[in-house]
Amino acid sequence: MAAGVLIFAAVAASCLAARESLVSGERSFTIDYKNNCFLKDGEPFRYISGSIHYSRVPRFYWKDRLSKMYMTGLNAVQVYIPWNFHEGTQGVYNFTGDRDVEHFLDLANQTGLLVILRPGPYICAEWEMGGLPAWLLQKPNIILRSADADYIEAVSNWMAVLLTKVKPWLYVNGGNIITVQVENEYGSYFACDYNYMRHLRALSRFFLGEHTVLFTTDGNTDKEMTCGTLEGLYATVDFGTTNNVTEAFERQRRYEPHGPLVNSEFYTGWLDHWGDQHAVVDQRKVSLVLAEMLVMGANVNMYMFEGGTNFGYWNGADHDTRFRSVVTSYDYDAPLSEAGDPTEKLFAIRDVIKLFRDVPAGPMPPATPKFAYGFVNLRKVGNISSLLDVLSPLSPVESEQPLTFEEMKQFYGYMLYRTVLPRDLSEPTPLISPLNGVHDRAYVSVNGVYQGLLERDMVLVLNITGQQGDTVDILVENMGRVNFGSRMNDHKGIVSSLFLGKDVLTNWKIFPLNIDGAISGGWPHSDSHSYNNLQKDPSAGPTFYSGTLQPNGVARDTFLMPSKWTKGQVWINGKNLGRYWPARGPQQTLYVPGPLLSANSPNNITVLELESAPPHLMVLLMDRPQLSAPDGKS
Repeated sequence: MAAGVLIFAAVAASCLAARESLVSGERSFTIDYKNNCFLKDGEPFRYISGSIHYSRVPRFYWKDRLSKMYMTGLNAVQVYIPWNFHEGTQGVYNFTGDRDVEHFLDLANQTGLLVILRPGPYICAEWEMGGLPAWLLQKPNIILRSADADYIEAVSNWMAVLLTKVKPWLYVNGGNIITVQVENEYGSYFACDYNYMRHLRALSRFFLGEHTVLFTTDGNTDKEMTCGTLEGLYATVDFGTTNNVTEAFERQRRYEPHGPLVNSEFYTGWLDHWGDQHAVVDQRKVSLVLAEMLVMGANVNMYMFEGGTNFGYWNGADHDTRFRSVVTSYDYDAPLSEAGDPTEKLFAIRDVIKLFRDVPAGPMPPATPKFAYGFVNLRKVGNISSLLDVLSPLSPVESEQPLTFEEMKQFYGYMLYRTVLPRDLSEPTPLISPLNGVHDRAYVSVNGVYQGLLERDMVLVLNITGQQGDTVDILVENMGRVNFGSRMNDHKGIVSSLFLGKDVLTNWKIFPLNIDGAISGGWPHSDSHSYNNLQKDPSAGPTFYSGTLQPNGVARDTFLMPSKWTKGQVWINGKNLGRYWPARGPQQTLYVPGPLLSANSPNNITVLELESAPPHLMVLLMDRPQLSAPDGKS
C-alpha cells in the first residue's frame, strides 16, 4: 500500500474512533474537523452515494431505481435540481408530475437513502444550458453566473422558491438532505466572481439556516479549486479512474486542511456527443479506484449511478473547438443502464462496498421487462410548410431582420423563417451564413422543394435555385444550448444575417412552432381530415409521419430503432422521446418507457424526419438498446 494511502487510512481510523455525545436526542449532521469526518447524530459517518437525475427518469420508475441503488449498498443519493425544468416561463413554477421533486425526496427517504442536494442554480449535468432557463437570455448583455444585477435578481427569486420548498427535507428538520451544494464547479467558469458566490452563500444560509452543511465541488486542478471555493463552504473535489487518488485528495487538503475527504463526482462512465464513439469506462478500474478511496476513509459519490434519458429537448451541448450536441441517451455507461437495469458494473461495485459496510440482505430487484413489438408502418402526414395552420395557428411575426428564439419567446424545438427570393436564380447561387449565424441546423426549402441544410460550425454555404418571388422556408432546429464553459449565452435561431450571393435576405415572416402542444393534444391522429389523406411515399425535407403501435395486451419498456431514417424527433402518445440521428451516431435506438404505452388501445407514434425518410417508412421496436453504431466507427 502506498504511503499516502496509509496516511489517509490512519486518518480514517481516527475518525472511526471519534465519538461525540448526543445532545437531547436532536438530529444533526455536522463536520468534525478534528477527526476529519462527518458526524450524523454525533456519530462518525461516511456516505457512499450515487447520482440520479429525477428529471431524466419517468416518475413511475423513481422507486424502482432508488430501490436498486439502496440494494447495491448505497446510503445516499446525489440529486441535481434543474432550474429550467421548473421555471420554464419566468415567474411560473411547475413542481408536478415528473417535476415533483418533493415526491422524489420522499421516496428516497422511504427507501432509506440520504440526499446530497445540488440545487445550482447552475448544474452543468450535460443538461440544456446547464439548468439555467433560456429566458435569461432575453437580457442581451446578461453575464450568467456572476453578480450581474439581472442575473442575481432572477437567481434570488428562484432560490427563494426552491430553498423554501426543500428546507423541510433537511436532515435536521426530519428529512433526509444532509448536505447542500452551492453553485457547481464554479472554478471552471471564466468569471471567477467571488461576490456572486458570497451572494449564493448568503441565500443558502438565510433560507436553510446556519447549521446546514454547505459545500462546493470543483475539478482536480489548482485553478478550479481557487475560483470555486469560498470560506464557509466545504471544498470537495471530483475526479475519475484516470486520476491519482492520493494526489487528488492532497489537493483537496490544500484548500480544506481538515474535515472529511470527499470525491463528489467519481466518474463511473462518460457522456456521448453526436459523432462520438460510445463512451465506456472499464468496471475493473471503477472497482479498484472506488476501493482505494474507501480504504482512505473517503466519502464518494458515483456520477452517474443511473444516467437516464434526455427526453424532449433537454440535452445540453459543448462548444470547445466547435459546437457538439449531447445525444438523447444519458446512459453514461453507468451501473444502472438507461432503462434502469442492473449491470455487471453494479454488481462489481456492490462487491467493493461489501468490504466496507453492510449491504442490505435480499436479491437485487430485477431488470424491468422488455418487449420487442416489431415493425410499425408509418405514413406521411405532410411537410412542415403545409401544416402551419396546425403548428403555428397565430399570425407570423414580421421583421426586417430575423429574430432569435429568445426574442420570439420560443425557447426550445423548432422555428420556421420565411422570406422570398429577391431575384431570379437561374444558376445555383450560394445561401451563406458568413458569421456562423445558424444556431444550430437550418433545413432550407424553396417553394416547398427541399434544397439542403446549413449547420453551425460545419456547413455555412448551400447553393439554391429559383425564381424571383419564390417562397424560401428555413426551418431552424435548436440542438440544445451549451451547458459548460464560457459560451453559455447560446442564442438560438438565425442569429446573424444570411446572404444570398451578395444580397442580405430581409423581410422575414417568423412562425413559432408549437409542435409538442399539437402532438400532446392528439394531432395528427385525431385530425380526421389529414389522417384520411395520409400518403405512403416519403419526402425530402422536414416532414411528419405517423402510425400506430398495436400493443396486444402488453405495455413494457422497448427501444425504437429508426433504421435508415436520417435525423429527427419521435413522439409516442404525446411524449417527446428525443432526437434520433443514426447516421451521425453513436446512438441508434430511443428508449421508450413502458408506462408511456397503453396495453389495450393503439399507441400513436409521430415522427418528424428533417432530411430524408427511407422508402420502407417503418420503425422497429426492439427489446434491447443499441447505443453504438454496428460497425463501432461512430
